Amino acid sequence: MPAPTTRPRRAARALAAGLGALLAGGLALAAAGSAQAAPADGWARVAHLSPDTKSVDVRLTALAGGDVLYELDGVAYGQVSDYLAMPAGTYVVSMVPAGADPAGTPVVSQSVDVVAGTPITVAAYGRNADLRTTVLQDDLTPPADGEARIRVVQASTEAPSVDVATSTGVSLAQGATTGAATGYATVPAGRWDLTLGGDASGTAAVDLAGGTVSTLLVLDEASGRQTVKPVLDAAAPGTIPQQGVDTGAGWLATHDDAARPGAGVLALGGVALAAAASAAVIGLRRRATAAR
Repeated sequence: MPAPTTRPRRAARALAAGLGALLAGGLALAAAGSAQAAPADGWARVAHLSPDTKSVDVRLTALAGGDVLYELDGVAYGQVSDYLAMPAGTYVVSMVPAGADPAGTPVVSQSVDVVAGTPITVAAYGRNADLRTTVLQDDLTPPADGEARIRVVQASTEAPSVDVATSTGVSLAQGATTGAATGYATVPAGRWDLTLGGDASGTAAVDLAGGTVSTLLVLDEASGRQTVKPVLDAAAPGTIPQQGVDTGAGWLATHDDAARPGAGVLALGGVALAAAASAAVIGLRRRATAAR
């Protein structure tokens, strides 16, 4: 399944200015030694959980001014996008059929509030004729070594109420209704065999690496049964997956601990930060030139 393409739409000049500010702040932090700063951005990602809705293109637009910050192309059923960093504020997430005019009528749209330092998931679920959205509050607090944190998101449209339990009898969800998310549970890392009950039927096996936070999506299969798809929300160093969207690794999987939601910004050496900022500006200019 091809991964959706993310296209940031922030102006290159604004980004360059932001990098300049980051450079100045980084030098000040380096001089201060152990000083840290809270993140100014929040994080949002999009989940396509409607079984009879074809692939969609997604736009994230600022409510004030109407600027399009990101576009996601070809998000298919069961896929979860990367986390996208954006300034705190109110945004509109809209979905149109893949390849359609982005200015056309969306199949669904949702206004969301992005809070600094906080990650959220905007999920579209249900049948196409009654498509709905929900905003899930994500908690990426890492577990202790040798443990994993998981929650269940019930996205089945065929099973109104779902139970999820491990083969050892640990209950992860009980009577979860369509569109609902459970709280997070901490379990030992390793392979877990799962059984679905209630109105659902099916089994699944998931591998949970130590130090990770994951969401278990309950999805419909063509056979009429249900299955569980694990989506990695946050990974410990050394267990970062290579495929962001297919695994749900997202923005967190490609950034160090200092840039993760809830973490402070680590002071970097002035020379290294200056080099990184310069390289980023050059890359932006090259991409802008190629796009003309």
